[in-house]
Amino acid sequence: MLSAALGGRSGGGGLWRSLRRTGGACSPRCPGAPSAASPAPPAAGARSVASSSSLLFPQDNNPGPRPSASNVKPLDGVKILDLTRVLAGPFATMNLGDLGAEVIKVERPGAGDDTRAWGPPFVGTESVYFLSVNRNKKSIAINMKNSRGAKIIRELAAVSDVFVENYIPGKLAEIGLGYEDIKKIAPHIVYCSITGYGQTGPMVQRGGYDSIAAAVSGLMHITGHEEGEPVRVGVAMTDLATGLYTCGAIMAGLLQRYKTGKGLHIDCNLMSSQVACLTHVAANYLNCKIEGKRWGTAHGSIVPYQAFKTKDGYIVVGAGNDQQFVTVCKILNLPEVSKDSRYKTNTLRVQNRKELIDILSTRFSEKTTIKWLQLFEGSGVPYGPINNMQQVFSDPQVLHNGLVMEMNHPTAGRIVVPGPGVRYSEFAVSHPKPPPLVGQHTVEILKVMLGYEDDAIEELLHTGVVAQHEVR
Repeated sequence: MLSAALGGRSGGGGLWRSLRRTGGACSPRCPGAPSAASPAPPAAGARSVASSSSLLFPQDNNPGPRPSASNVKPLDGVKILDLTRVLAGPFATMNLGDLGAEVIKVERPGAGDDTRAWGPPFVGTESVYFLSVNRNKKSIAINMKNSRGAKIIRELAAVSDVFVENYIPGKLAEIGLGYEDIKKIAPHIVYCSITGYGQTGPMVQRGGYDSIAAAVSGLMHITGHEEGEPVRVGVAMTDLATGLYTCGAIMAGLLQRYKTGKGLHIDCNLMSSQVACLTHVAANYLNCKIEGKRWGTAHGSIVPYQAFKTKDGYIVVGAGNDQQFVTVCKILNLPEVSKDSRYKTNTLRVQNRKELIDILSTRFSEKTTIKWLQLFEGSGVPYGPINNMQQVFSDPQVLHNGLVMEMNHPTAGRIVVPGPGVRYSEFAVSHPKPPPLVGQHTVEILKVMLGYEDDAIEELLHTGVVAQHEVR
């Protein structure tokens, strides 16, 4: 199997063909191109099949008619072997799946991804948490601790473009699945590791969890009421930010491979992602030694920019420049405030924050939220209510932006999850596949991707090396 995969790929399939076709400097024998002179022996039970994976030009491997522009996605034909669990990794690979990548999710037989047990709530027997970040994936259940299971993962890596994992550094190397191991059989691979703190350093062996990384990286220190305790953000933003960094890093890795013909190892981690996201708060300290602090809903460098209590709720208003501040005062019928020398510029408003916020808060408390929303409409000043979930998902703009995505799940029935946050002019992120059951696609993957015969698959199922979920 490895012989067929590596020989068929010739360093990345569509990559090498496209370079030869366009007159690129890279030849099939340039560094990074695996040689077909010394093929590895085929895997037991597998028939010889050529890799269907390619880099950025999957259509180069397709002898049939090219698809129309309206249904081509940027990652069509890219295969991603996904060994991640919980949130950061699954969120990244789900976003890549939305863009057309074929994501093969490797799970433990039986239990599967940890988040399958996170609940309530459940839809039927399915964890809503799991359903929220695992669309557009296929699941293969493999016992990685079994040497034959690890061997199957290596075979899958040989016919994949990307390998993503989120194990503590060194753990996968113990079973022959570390970067150096995979690189030997798949030199084209974009291998992405997601950890808590990185691949080296004093904290390398610590597990990575969002709340701890948010604490260590300073996010909790600057989140919460001004005089209150540190607060965890309402969703796992450190995990999610790492997932977004991972998504971009993998696409950059694919582009790098297109340019060089070589795979590479990508190090993504929660700590680095969160520290990078501290932006101006970090820069304030690094340049001016100004320690970060909690501001509640307010902003340390802009006034007014916060939530105000109304007669029946809250409204958030931000005056990002002096003209917007004048407009706010006009809407609040406080013309004298905009003319007050203490509030003429943002710098002065920051210096006189308490007095100004007291004046504005008193006025905002006199009307209902809906009344203030009507008064601010069309003003050019950024504003909005603090919505609960019911209000969010009945908001006309949320619905217009396609942020409610429905799917039919094989056991849970109709499920609804938040859709992707980006839209594209030339293709639609539509018709998503529902999150898989544990091992739902095991037999399909072994047959189609690796060319295993039925008797070999039956033996693997019988011995517990792999498992197949039968949908009833």
